[in-house]
Amino acid sequence: MYMDLAKMRLGALVTLTTMSGYAMTTNATSLGTLLSLTAGTALCIASANAYNQFVEPPYDAQMSRTRNRILVRKGISPLHAWGFASVTGLAGVSLLAAAVNPLTAALGAANLVLYAAVYTPMKRMSIANTWVGAIVGGIPPMMGWAACTDSLPAEAWLLGGLLYAWQFPHFNSLAWNLRADYSKAGYRMMAVTDPKLNARVSLRYSLGLIPLVTLVPYLDMTSWWFAIDGNIVNAVLVAGAINFWRKRDDKSARQLFFGSLIYLPVVLGLMMFHKKAKDNDAPGALEGNSSVLASSGAVAGLSSAEDDDDEYEYVDDDEEDEDEDESSSTSVART
Repeated sequence: MYMDLAKMRLGALVTLTTMSGYAMTTNATSLGTLLSLTAGTALCIASANAYNQFVEPPYDAQMSRTRNRILVRKGISPLHAWGFASVTGLAGVSLLAAAVNPLTAALGAANLVLYAAVYTPMKRMSIANTWVGAIVGGIPPMMGWAACTDSLPAEAWLLGGLLYAWQFPHFNSLAWNLRADYSKAGYRMMAVTDPKLNARVSLRYSLGLIPLVTLVPYLDMTSWWFAIDGNIVNAVLVAGAINFWRKRDDKSARQLFFGSLIYLPVVLGLMMFHKKAKDNDAPGALEGNSSVLASSGAVAGLSSAEDDDDEYEYVDDDEEDEDEDESSSTSVART
């Protein structure tokens, strides 16, 4: 029951992006900090997802993909769901503040509020909800960096920018095949209100990933091999976005969506593989095992995202319980 309310598979994927942000720092050696970061982030995500479901049962009931959610089928009372969301949110922010640092806790709290109080109601008001949801998905890796360094330098913002830009080809291609459901429930998504803009934005942000990937070695986070490997992966994603922009059909949307699922764990894995060692690096276990974290993140990320259609918010959107006959074409947020 609580796993459904927290959207655990989506939460696991978002938590992995937070861990990736931590692993990319040059002094990621504290296992205790990593565990506290992981637990605190997971609790904040659970809270945001529960608040989202607390607000949306009337709309979830109108969509085939979400009509079996626990609050729609009355498997739990709204008061119970609200209590769960409040307890997990308070516990998550408190854990981050006490065991990590206040900056990470502030980011976690801000993301929770942004997702539950801004993005969720905005979905029925304006297509700008997608840009807000992308911010929610970009913050987790910044939390990982802040957890290790207690600061937000350019490197942290770059990681957040990568996750922010990735969500547009990911979510917009997902939303294309779900536009009938979104329209039925009254959600203002680009795929519903302006299909041409939906495709253009997907292509625009796919192209935007090229300079972002190139900046990673420029900021001395990785060797220059990452710019080569990463932009090869970018080229594949851009090709899918161009195909979707030209055709705007279900097949091209599915191809771009599944391409985006593969893109994220591959790029994060390559980033950690090419991570540039510093002279003052400590020989900690976490840094030495960053490639292991990348591998496990890739596997878990794919398995989670294929079954979840939230924005990753990483961003998608936040519909998670799809019918079996739709699972082949959709998967995950936003916060």
